[in-house]
Amino acid sequence: MSRRFAEIHRTTAETDVAVSIDLDGSGVSEIDTGIGFLDHMLTLFASHGQFDLNVKCDGDIEVDGHHSVEDIGITMGQAFHEAIGDKRGISRYGSFYLPMDETLVLAVLDISGRPFLVYDPGDAPMAPMIGGYDTELTEEFLRAFAFHAGITLHVKILYGTNSHHKVEAVFKAVAHALRAAVGKDERLGDSIPSTKGVL
Repeated sequence: MSRRFAEIHRTTAETDVAVSIDLDGSGVSEIDTGIGFLDHMLTLFASHGQFDLNVKCDGDIEVDGHHSVEDIGITMGQAFHEAIGDKRGISRYGSFYLPMDETLVLAVLDISGRPFLVYDPGDAPMAPMIGGYDTELTEEFLRAFAFHAGITLHVKILYGTNSHHKVEAVFKAVAHALRAAVGKDERLGDSIPSTKGVL
């Protein structure tokens, strides 16, 4: 099996982001985004997805975290899209329920080539900030990642009260769903998992 690896370097007037990802890794990561809580989330994402992930961002966090979080999502999505290649032999679909104490999150996705995001944060209010991380940016990260990765992604926080638990469960659930979807299905061999012959 060829190595599913990509490196992307993206620079704007607001951020300078470098990402590398190995979809067949062991969960090793080196993360430096300038936002401590996001570092924690991406470290967990790599570990639970079993992706080797390096992320370095120099962003205008003196303004706020929006540009950095969104641009990291964009760059990670671009790297994922390049690494997955033509999607031959992958399972394509993945879903995962992730419990974390009082919180339960569902992530369901399709590596479809048709980008879409449905994000339902649930009825319970989220704390505005977790450390230096704006919790509204969870949706921005997911949208940027999904649209540039070329995946259909549905995420629902079913219930929970602790905002840290809810955001952490989101990142972990998405990682596990991606891990299942990028996995090889031996019955498919080298074929593309679509009746259209292309994804």
